[in-house]
Amino acid sequence: MTDSAPTDSETLAATVPYALAGKRLDATLAELFPQYSRARLAGWIKSGNVTVDGEGARPRDTLRGGEAIALTVVLEAQTHAEPQDIPLTILYEDADLFVIDKPAGLVVHPGAGNPDGTLVNALLFRDPSLAALPRAGVVHRLDKDTSGVMVVARTLPAQTKLVEMLAARDVHRQYLAIVVGAMVSGGTADAAIDRHPRDRLRMTVREDGRDAVTHYRLRDRYRAHTALECRLETGRTHQIRVHMQHIKHPIVGDPLYGGALRLPKGATDELTAALRGFKRQALHAEVLEFAHPITGVTIRCQADVPADMRGLMKALREDTRAHDEASAGRR
Repeated sequence: MTDSAPTDSETLAATVPYALAGKRLDATLAELFPQYSRARLAGWIKSGNVTVDGEGARPRDTLRGGEAIALTVVLEAQTHAEPQDIPLTILYEDADLFVIDKPAGLVVHPGAGNPDGTLVNALLFRDPSLAALPRAGVVHRLDKDTSGVMVVARTLPAQTKLVEMLAARDVHRQYLAIVVGAMVSGGTADAAIDRHPRDRLRMTVREDGRDAVTHYRLRDRYRAHTALECRLETGRTHQIRVHMQHIKHPIVGDPLYGGALRLPKGATDELTAALRGFKRQALHAEVLEFAHPITGVTIRCQADVPADMRGLMKALREDTRAHDEASAGRR
């Protein structure tokens, strides 16, 4: 770990429009500088980084219109993780953001049991200035053993806007999931989710939880499994995994929600080996589409299905074909 990280600052100026006369300073700043969150602006006011006509001010001060506002934006170190040269697959990048294809097995944030070797360590190696952003610019997470596409902000305005877009459900997120059971149709799982009351590692469906909605449709049917395309309307922790368990079609290989391994009757040797050898949840974030937080241009990135899931799907297809051919031969 390191205690050194870049600090960046600049001073922005604005004149309070007369249309905002009578408003509090904190509310006025939120309108004048929407690229920053209200919490960040309030912190800058309290730390003396905002002046009104050259004088210090308080969040509750009422403005009359016409005042000269000076805001000193100071981005201090928020992340103290060590930069590490960990390979990353970059699907898109510009001055405001990265879109990456996270491999299964890579933890996003350092923490207990994972002090380094994480996505954040890799991001800081590529762009040390991310240390000045909350969570090193990460705006949404994927579980350690979920693969696929993620967006990471490189500037505070981009991060603030992306967080708002996610909260407003303005980001299209499509996943591929391989679940237990031969499903006959798609549908929607609309069930609130929150922390499990006894097992703090798990989430569960709860009436008093936070709203959670997952849309799913069939992508490929096998004789005892189904490949689904899942679209997130909300983004709760473990959402797809919990919802699939809730509808009695848990994700293959899921260590928390999948239950004991279930082999189809008469499974081929190849499928038996593939299912026994699949040691993570068969879940992949395949598509991410959103309006660029600064330019508004549509960004659409797709992460290729990883080799382990392609191999599992191949074994499932071949098992289904072998079973169908054997059934036809008995007729």
